[in-house]
Amino acid sequence: MKNINKVLDILEETYPDAKCELEYTTPFELLVATILSAQCTDVRVNKVTGEMFKKYNTPEDFTKLSIKEIEEEIKTCGLFRSKAEKIKQTSEKLCDVYNGEVPNTLEELTKLPGVGRKTANVVLSNAFGQDAMAVDTHVFRVSNRIGIVNTSTPEKTEFPLMEAIPKKRWSHSHHLLIFHGRRICKARKPECEICPITKYCKYYKDNFK
Repeated sequence: MKNINKVLDILEETYPDAKCELEYTTPFELLVATILSAQCTDVRVNKVTGEMFKKYNTPEDFTKLSIKEIEEEIKTCGLFRSKAEKIKQTSEKLCDVYNGEVPNTLEELTKLPGVGRKTANVVLSNAFGQDAMAVDTHVFRVSNRIGIVNTSTPEKTEFPLMEAIPKKRWSHSHHLLIFHGRRICKARKPECEICPITKYCKYYKDNFK
């Protein structure tokens, strides 16, 4: 897409508050919140972690809990059983291998149980301020719909997006695409009539021109 910078400029004007909507104070809290966010809304995650992090907010804290106890804390999040296992195992590995600290490289983060490239990139870009392109379902859907990329799965989208978008804009464009996907370019019924980037959008050209 040759107008990518123009599109991002317009989205920046449209969503000046675009940022990570998960609430956290440390890289570990963000890591846990991101694990919980799979197939769950950020609003729900924030409700759960808002209470949980008052009691437990370090890897050491979670190593002392049983999986059952973690399940009780997070049971209103979807897939809570598998997420509880991941949080427990990740906490143990952080204590055993990383001295209780969250690593700040993609290579080391993705060695943690249940941490894929998306979760790792969310932590790298938000907690450590690194340029990274995290692809969730919103980023996948919106970037394909607009015509920035042409990919078949979220997993296949990260590298084409990194090629299409200037590196210094990777992290913020992730938030812009998420905000656009949640507010206007919705999954079932995109609100094209109020969209500020229809001039550049492949979906709009294909369906309304």
